[in-house]
Amino acid sequence: MIEPTVTLPPTRVRRRPPPRPRDTVRWPVLAVVFVCAACGLVYELELVALASYLIGDSVTQASVVLSVMVFAMGLGSLLAKRLRCRAAVGFGLVEGALALIGGTSALVLYACFAWFGESRWVLVAFSLAIGVLIGAEIPLLMSLIQRAPGRSVGTGRSGRAGDPDDAAGTVADLFAADYVGALVGGLAFPFLLLPWLGQLTGALVTGAVNAVAGAVLVLWLFRRDLTARTRALVVGVNVAVLGVLATATVLVDDFEEAARRAVYGERVRVAVHTDLQEVVVTGGREGPPDLYLDGRLRVAGADEYRYHEALVHPAMNGPRARVLIVGGGDGLAAREVLRYGDVRSVTVVELDPGVVRLARTDPALAALNGQAFRDPRVRVVHADAFNWLRGTAEHVQERYDVLISDLPDPGITHSTKLYAQEFYGLAARVLGDGGRLVVHAGPATDRPRTYWTADATLRAAGYSTRPYSTEGRAPGFAAGPDRADRDSGTRHDPDDWGFLLAVRGARPPVLGLAADAPPLRSLARRDLAAAARRAERTRIAGLPPSTLVHPRYCD
Repeated sequence: MIEPTVTLPPTRVRRRPPPRPRDTVRWPVLAVVFVCAACGLVYELELVALASYLIGDSVTQASVVLSVMVFAMGLGSLLAKRLRCRAAVGFGLVEGALALIGGTSALVLYACFAWFGESRWVLVAFSLAIGVLIGAEIPLLMSLIQRAPGRSVGTGRSGRAGDPDDAAGTVADLFAADYVGALVGGLAFPFLLLPWLGQLTGALVTGAVNAVAGAVLVLWLFRRDLTARTRALVVGVNVAVLGVLATATVLVDDFEEAARRAVYGERVRVAVHTDLQEVVVTGGREGPPDLYLDGRLRVAGADEYRYHEALVHPAMNGPRARVLIVGGGDGLAAREVLRYGDVRSVTVVELDPGVVRLARTDPALAALNGQAFRDPRVRVVHADAFNWLRGTAEHVQERYDVLISDLPDPGITHSTKLYAQEFYGLAARVLGDGGRLVVHAGPATDRPRTYWTADATLRAAGYSTRPYSTEGRAPGFAAGPDRADRDSGTRHDPDDWGFLLAVRGARPPVLGLAADAPPLRSLARRDLAAAARRAERTRIAGLPPSTLVHPRYCD
């Protein structure tokens, strides 16, 4: 029996769209990895730079940021496993969160410092959050690529049997793009973003670039992996992030002005960003000005004479025709030196031309330094003092009688190398016979280990020293590395300045004032013996010297 033929109705076969060519996927993915890696390193460097500015001790801040961030990247890679089933939406949201947190990190860190006085824990929190998000990027991209047929981003060659996506080639290309992006981000931060945009705007612009790159990749290249709801979520989150970043960019100048008033008070007279630091002058029209460098009070106009008289005049007891001042861009040490009529030349080696320019042109600062930079005997050299001494030592025709080191406290700025044994060795080569070197070595009572490390360093360089300190620091004079300590009351202001007078050889210098010393407001001959005893009471014996490769100013 023949069965009747049954004709079935035709069925529509739903065909999947052809896979994208490999190169069509490969290059956009690598480009986004490149951009995201550059943005990630900018966030990292921005945290290090701003923390060094706000807190001080750049070595410690860099160590904290880098170690926490690397640890967090590993943590983020592990947490990304939970998003593998939704890798596309996960990557889009991760990039949005990273753009928001990284882009606003500088603003939030500066705001906490300005209004609350504490920024250390905020720094750690941002390092942790940014590291977790950066660590999740590559695993999510790898998950997307491995699950997408025909979307290999490997070398473009067909993989072996059983290995269609060429995982090894994919990993190699992703990490290559990641490392090259990090290189570009690392170079763009100091040479483009900081000079052109500054820390706050630079971070915001970086966040916007990060958000756009991540959203475009997910919404274009991996849109088939998104549902309508998840696509709307990714779009909404990234649009909101871009809106926040754009608003913050528009208001950043107002924010910076308000934060500056919170930090320095209402009497900000001048605020400029030089190529090296932020310089702020505060004070009323009638009162003496205060000078801040990178948020630290460098000159308190009300009592700066106590510091500069104690720094300069004991070193001027003897031959003094030629004087070299290292630092001293405010002109106040030069003012004291120029009070001696037999001084023939004064050379000031100052790294930042902006400080000298302000000391020359600002009426209050120029009045405070007695128009020192207009004196024809003064010559200003804008250079790194270490490199300048190294290049000058062999060619100097007439050696200096006095070298005055007018620098911030050792251990809290990049000038730590100017407290190293090698620097003092270079200084000895430009000093004449019997030439005297005086060093501001920080507060002897508050930081005795730092002070006596400077003494040990001078001795290791072949000097004999005479320690002394002077009291009289006015309340509120800040020399510490973090304003948070002062505002919270956890740290008292140092109540003295410590100095070291040194000469080459085994015989210590005489601590005294010249017979023809000008009238002084805070220093008398009878005070110097007490100043030496005050410093000796804090002595810590047996400390090793500080060198370039082993700096020891850490307290």
